[in-house]
Amino acid sequence: MSSSWLVPVALAFGVLVGAGIVVLVVYAVGVGRRARRLGDVSLPEGVGAVLDTLDSAGFVVDPSNNVQKASSAALALGLVAGQQIAHLEVVELVEKARLAEGAVSTEMSLARTERDETDLRMLVRASRLGSRYVLVLAEDHTETHRLEEVRRDFVANISHELKTPIGAVGLLAEALAEAADEPDQVRYFAGSLTRESLRLGRLTQDIIELSRLQAADPLSGPSLVDVRAVIRTAVDRNRVEAEARSIEIVTRGGKHATVVGDEDMLAVAVHNLVANAVHYSPDGSRIGIGATVTESGYVEIAVTDQGDGIAEAERERIFERFYRVDPARSRRTGGTGLGLAIVKHVVQNHGGDIRLWSQVGSGSTFTIRLPEASTATVPVRGDSE
Repeated sequence: MSSSWLVPVALAFGVLVGAGIVVLVVYAVGVGRRARRLGDVSLPEGVGAVLDTLDSAGFVVDPSNNVQKASSAALALGLVAGQQIAHLEVVELVEKARLAEGAVSTEMSLARTERDETDLRMLVRASRLGSRYVLVLAEDHTETHRLEEVRRDFVANISHELKTPIGAVGLLAEALAEAADEPDQVRYFAGSLTRESLRLGRLTQDIIELSRLQAADPLSGPSLVDVRAVIRTAVDRNRVEAEARSIEIVTRGGKHATVVGDEDMLAVAVHNLVANAVHYSPDGSRIGIGATVTESGYVEIAVTDQGDGIAEAERERIFERFYRVDPARSRRTGGTGLGLAIVKHVVQNHGGDIRLWSQVGSGSTFTIRLPEASTATVPVRGDSE
């Protein structure tokens, strides 16, 4: 059989294969060039770098609302999920921006997508970027709105709490003037006036203390704090009232327990816990204060009383400002309703937390947990920094 025909067939096949490869290469190069041109259109030079450096949330979307580039804050706040805008409200704002001559903006409340927390309050701006794309920038105003709500509540609560002692002082002063010729009545009204003025003074001092704790830099000069010294100070401040009611205060532990922070603030926190324990304990009972260092590196200060205990329904609100489990009893003992709120803020400012165990009829235990100090790096109070 002759094989002379195989040579031209093989040459023809090689030409066809070579031509096909050339066509594929040309097509791939063309696609690459077109893709690069589209990339240049979608993200003008520098836009990607700007989004990468933004502290606030920002992202760019294409005509189909696909996200082409997003800042880390936009992802962290849940404004972008995958390559899509996560909230319909933002999508609607983007559509308005496509039709507007300039930027459009609005403040909106956006539900969090990952955590069951308070809704985000965002100021969102959108503007066209070139002829095809839209740039979206969002500022998180959640904390600002939260603080404003706290401020309004605080002012309302203060107004309510101050109204009672101020009104009482006015009435007692009038009664005192009318009873000027009756010594027994004068002494009675004078005693009541003194008690109300002391209560008003305590309330004012607690408000000042709480405001200081909520300042921007409450621990401007931290130092090593001996926990036993803090406990001694708190016990000494409550000793007279405890002895007057035959309440025994027992302390234990705390040797070599040190934390970093402000000794005076910590003494106020522990004092408030001991004062609460004294106020709500029956005469002749015992209060225990213990300090231990855990294996996980925390110092725990526990204050235990033998009082009535706190019902489970009350425990979640016990640290709220002006909240009282027993308002009538609190007024009789001179409580302001701010003591535990101050404790909470002091502990949080020191990087710790406070826990409550309580059983109705058996008493309560409040436990402050603070990070143990590293003595190698913290100046002792009085040392030069």
